[in-house]
Amino acid sequence: MTTFKTACILFSILSFAAAAAKADDLVIWTPAKLSDRSYKATMGFRLPAEWETSAGADLALASTKGGALLPDSEQAMLWGRISKTTVTPAGQSQRGARVSVDTLRGSGALTLSRSRSWILSDSLDMQSSRSVSVRYDPVDARQSSVTASQALKLIHPWTGTSLSAGAGVTNASGDFSSTVALKQAILPNLNLDASVSNPFSPDEAGSVNLRYRVTW
Repeated sequence: MTTFKTACILFSILSFAAAAAKADDLVIWTPAKLSDRSYKATMGFRLPAEWETSAGADLALASTKGGALLPDSEQAMLWGRISKTTVTPAGQSQRGARVSVDTLRGSGALTLSRSRSWILSDSLDMQSSRSVSVRYDPVDARQSSVTASQALKLIHPWTGTSLSAGAGVTNASGDFSSTVALKQAILPNLNLDASVSNPFSPDEAGSVNLRYRVTW
């Protein structure tokens, strides 16, 4: 039995388990048609509790006009996550973990994260986040790696202005990266974004974007 067939059986079991929950809000089912010949679906279930738990699978495939599968277009990803959110009058914090396994390619990742937001003053809010990710990829020359990152964001809610700074390091290569970004809301659906990656280094790069969002 091929890995893909095994993954399909596992996804069928997950789908049945989700349906057995007999509650629409506990079932995760989001099929999507990405193009004329490519499809993707996320299925699974969630368990509401102090630590919210969810698990499921992502399936995707694409075919040619003749109906043959496109090479490397199949996706069969198993995933699971657990998180806890604590809310207080002054702010909120969230802790969580996520694991994913690519059943077709043998790669996987485990990410631990923590974030917090709070009121800094009458006109400023602060957000902080940190994460540690362990990845394994049998195809990569460096099969396993650990990446740690941390970010801070200062927000002026009345004007829609935010200033953020983030940094990350990967132990496999020792690469250190940093980013400074500014975001300004000009109109309700119009935002100005500016960022600089690796400032004060030979690899420094910047970008400025004007984004307009339409919802219908």
